[in-house]
Amino acid sequence: MEKIAVLIPCYNEELTIEKVIKDFKRELPHADIYVYDNNSKDATSDIAKKAGAIVKKENRQGKGNVVRTMFREIDADIYVMVDGDDTYPAEFVHQLIEPIKNDEADMVIGDRLSNGTYQQQIKKNFHEFGNNLVKKSINILFNNTLKDIMTGYRVFNKMFVKNMPVMSTNFELETEMTLFALDKKYRIKEIPIVFRERPEGSESKINTVSDGIKVIKTIIKMFKDHKPLKFFTIIFILLTILGLIVGIPVIVEFYQTGYITKMPSAILATGIITLAVISEQCGIILHTIVKQHKENYEINLLRYEQTEKLRNNGE
Repeated sequence: MEKIAVLIPCYNEELTIEKVIKDFKRELPHADIYVYDNNSKDATSDIAKKAGAIVKKENRQGKGNVVRTMFREIDADIYVMVDGDDTYPAEFVHQLIEPIKNDEADMVIGDRLSNGTYQQQIKKNFHEFGNNLVKKSINILFNNTLKDIMTGYRVFNKMFVKNMPVMSTNFELETEMTLFALDKKYRIKEIPIVFRERPEGSESKINTVSDGIKVIKTIIKMFKDHKPLKFFTIIFILLTILGLIVGIPVIVEFYQTGYITKMPSAILATGIITLAVISEQCGIILHTIVKQHKENYEINLLRYEQTEKLRNNGE
């Protein structure tokens, strides 16, 4: 039987954690349910222990830090990641696990957006705008058609979990996971799910503005890291246009009179064009490095798969 681990990162979820644990125990009676308490100031840990979960602590604040520790410490064949706020119904877990069991996907995403339930429950227009901005940016960047980039309800196989370096510290984690899967060509499948409103008295930990800014920074960083040639080519084009705007009057003046009187503009235009050229050179160099990194990652992934096969055969 495949070993299933349910991962629940928690911060102040005493109102909902018991129900989440019991729901997943009902749906997955043979699974190990892990609750990692991230410095909660309420009774989250005590309630989780009484409900039958394996409770551990993560002192470094932030969901990304919690999930990084979970991925390192927990050994399983299938990993279910879900929030502890009872917004993701446990009964959908079987549909999410199925593609992993059938080896059809490496990461399965619980899509909150396709059936409209997320839009009905979330009343923050800016929050929905941020979701759409992230989704469209990533789909354009990687030429994809994913519907929900930032959902917290996901299922992974062991290969994905043990080979993903979690770099985020907070709620940009889900965006990083999606970007990583797309960049490294992992198989992704989306399953539509229902999204529930938090119960009365339970408050979201997401700050629409600050966490939105973090996600946008993550997108820019990932764009630079994974598609450096495109990233620096855009900078090259923008700087070249700016340099021409500043420099064309100087060139026209020189063509008409044979003199240059706009010396500051000439110096500025030369500097901007120089920066543009340097930017494109950076893009070319980093593109070569990223390509080499991807090749090394594939080789290491192959070694990991071979090691796992040998270990499983030995058992």
